Amino acid sequence: MTEFSAETLAGQRLMVGFDGTVFNADLEFLIGTLRVGGLILFSRNMQTPEQIGQLCRDCQAYARKFDLPPLFIAIDQEGGQVARLKPPFTQFPGNPAMVSQRDAVDFACVTARELKRVGINMDMAPVLDIAPEGVESIMAGRAFGSDPRWVADMGMTVIENMQRCGIMAVAKHFPGIGRTVLDSHMALPDLDVDLQTLTDFDLIPFKAAIAGNVAGIMLSHIRYTGIDTTWPASLSPAVTAGLLRRQLSYEGVVMTDDLDMGAIKPAFAIEAAIDQILKSDADIALICHKGPDIEAACRRIRQSLADDVTLRQMGEQSAKRILRLKRDYL
Repeated sequence: MTEFSAETLAGQRLMVGFDGTVFNADLEFLIGTLRVGGLILFSRNMQTPEQIGQLCRDCQAYARKFDLPPLFIAIDQEGGQVARLKPPFTQFPGNPAMVSQRDAVDFACVTARELKRVGINMDMAPVLDIAPEGVESIMAGRAFGSDPRWVADMGMTVIENMQRCGIMAVAKHFPGIGRTVLDSHMALPDLDVDLQTLTDFDLIPFKAAIAGNVAGIMLSHIRYTGIDTTWPASLSPAVTAGLLRRQLSYEGVVMTDDLDMGAIKPAFAIEAAIDQILKSDADIALICHKGPDIEAACRRIRQSLADDVTLRQMGEQSAKRILRLKRDYL
């Protein structure tokens, strides 16, 4: 911990998006000045395998220039509806189309091999949400199905094989958004369900992922009123510190979903969101679009860790989790 400055350790708490397909001044600022710990790629950043590989190499080289830890370079590559990489990368039909463990193994191994080849080291997958029968679930087109055990088995197959091939898997969206019918990209959904119901159904795949040492878990932007009537899961101490950390004993890296989504903006200012993330014992704030929120978030993290002894202690533990994961994979 002593080998990195307080500014660097604060920057490790951010994973951000950017514009452009080549290394540019924006990336110089994000990496060299803000010292962000991770980048996330979208279609706007990618043209060809060769271009993606060069972009990732240039970003990692710039981090090394400043003696920073290696960057998480992440992507949403679930297959089906959510697949940022287009041909010549292998295209898969998505989780609902998987009918066997062999399908999950093929997806995980091929995807991991193709990601690794171009320098991407983290996949925001698998989706562990369960789409219950009889519900017009927002996740019906992305979930493995309606049976918690099947979702758990398929999810674990993806996690085990992807991580065996050297790519960090991120299980999402904790504690499960399969029951929701409102899209959190647009607004903040409320889900009136108690903890016991979640435990008996929605949490089953996440418990399996935790037992299987999944590299990361992504929090949802859903407000579970049976747990926290004020904050969505991504900003809730009751969900992250209480349920995920204490009750389920997860010691890995926890990140929010994109703080640019409609469930968070404009209802919560970026400073208020960061305050809640730090209090909740989540590790990484995900901000997927270029804009002033990234710098404001970095400034708020640095200020909070400097001013508050408790948050600083929690921040040290968070930095240990992030750096341990980077040592294990990068």
